[in-house]
Amino acid sequence: MTGPEVDFQLLDRARALGAREDGLAVVATSRPDGSAQASIVNAGVLDHPVTGEPVVGFVMRGAVRKLTNLRVRPRVTVVFRSGWEWVAVEGDTDLAGPDDSLDGVDPDRMRRLRREVYAAAVGGTADDWGGMDEVMEAERHTAALVRPVRIYSNPAG
Repeated sequence: MTGPEVDFQLLDRARALGAREDGLAVVATSRPDGSAQASIVNAGVLDHPVTGEPVVGFVMRGAVRKLTNLRVRPRVTVVFRSGWEWVAVEGDTDLAGPDDSLDGVDPDRMRRLRREVYAAAVGGTADDWGGMDEVMEAERHTAALVRPVRIYSNPAG
């Protein structure tokens, strides 16, 4: 569910900032003690495969701390930046991977979804990322789809 703080036009700005930085963004999840765990990912804006609504997506290997955190506490913040411009997207996360099923997404669609996330993050098409399917399967890659509940930024300039 989206609230009054969701300005979806800022997702266009997030997309533009990400494009300037090869899709690099900071992701912050919550550790069990409530402190932030941050890392850099390739992230992009795409349509949710089930609902069609705009989401921020990124893919992570199966054995990373952020995935462990998201399985227990699915709220995440993704920050896109270029120079001094930035956009933060906070939201709840749907996970889609070999160990995280997403209703409405079968295994074949899951493989395509991971490619679509990479394409949204760094450019190209989903077909460009097909060669990574074996690696993504072996490393248990999971797509995170962040449904925005709050989007904010500094003034464009």
